[in-house]
Amino acid sequence: MTAIRLVQGDITEAKVDVVVNAANRSLMPGGGVDGAIRRAGGPEITEQTARLGPLDTGAAVATTAGALAANHVIHTVGPIWGEADPDESDHLLASCYRASLDLASSLGSRSVAFPNISTGIFGFPPRRAAVVATEAVATWVEDHPESLDSVTFYSYDAVGYQIYSGLLGL
Repeated sequence: MTAIRLVQGDITEAKVDVVVNAANRSLMPGGGVDGAIRRAGGPEITEQTARLGPLDTGAAVATTAGALAANHVIHTVGPIWGEADPDESDHLLASCYRASLDLASSLGSRSVAFPNISTGIFGFPPRRAAVVATEAVATWVEDHPESLDSVTFYSYDAVGYQIYSGLLGL
């Protein structure tokens, strides 16, 4: 049975098999979570993503984790709020979580850490994004009960943590 956890803190310090990165379509260095992961992980991550981009919204690819405690970084591109209608944006965001979990499982990973995808510069409303994320992960875990030991949502700030905490009943 997969444990679903919540941590308020820095995802670059996660001791998991896979850290998920909220990337941009080009897979080139950006700010926010992407910038933090690349700074902490080192140049090997960018060297690999340079050969993998561009990436469609909702898709995922894996690279080394460099100096991070993880084995892999899975890069996924969330939707930019306002580029599509809200229902399509929800669908694309859910795809980020499903594609990342599918890829993590195919890599033999047992633990995954997710940031709050699309809620920074991409402008996705945080509560709506958290609802999509928790539902997508819960459905995936239910459909793949033995695939992972844990999925952890990392929230850098107290507001995100409170939203997820309420949704997860913690």
